Amino acid sequence: MKSIILILSLFILTGCDTRDAEKPTEPVTNLPQAFERETLINNFIVSHQTKSVFDYMNCFSDSILTGKTFTFTPSSEAASQFPALMDWNLQSEENYFRNIIASTENIPINLILSNSSFSQQGDSVIYTSSYSLTVPFSDQGIPQNYKGNLIFYMFRDQSLIWKIYYWQDFKSGDDLSWSELKGRNAN
Repeated sequence: MKSIILILSLFILTGCDTRDAEKPTEPVTNLPQAFERETLINNFIVSHQTKSVFDYMNCFSDSILTGKTFTFTPSSEAASQFPALMDWNLQSEENYFRNIIASTENIPINLILSNSSFSQQGDSVIYTSSYSLTVPFSDQGIPQNYKGNLIFYMFRDQSLIWKIYYWQDFKSGDDLSWSELKGRNAN
C-alpha cells in the first residue's frame, strides 16, 4: 500500500508533460466568403495589401473544384516580350504572386480599381476596370508602378462563392501593364 501511495505521490508531484499545440494545417483568413461579386473584388484588393497568397489564390477558379479552368490573356505587348505568359495557368499565377511578395519591402501592395462596372452574360458576370498598381520592390531599380485596364469573367461555384475564371489585361498608353509585371516575375 505504501508503494502505491509513493508512486501516486511521485506522479502527482512530477505532473504531466504537455506538448505544444499543433499549428493549423489550413491557412487562416479574415476575409469574408465572396457570396457577393463586390466581396470578391474587395478580397482581391485586400489580398494585395496583406500579401496573402491564400486569400489571393482563393479569388480564382480551380478547375478541380469548379470545373472552370483559370485563363489569363496578357496585353499583346507583354505577350511578345514574355513568352511564358502564353501558357499561363493557376500555378503560374501563384508563383508570380509569391515572387513579388518575396521581392517587396514590408509595405502593402497598393491596388486601386476605378471606372469599374459589372455586366451579366449568361452564367457569368463581366467586370471591367482601370487599375493602378504600386508594388514596393526592395530593389529600387525595378519599376514599381503599373497601370492599365482589365476584364474579369466571374461565376458562382457550387458553394455560390464568386470566383474569377478569366482575366484579360490591356496596356494603357506608355505605362507598364500588369502583364509586364507578371512576365518579369514568372517562374
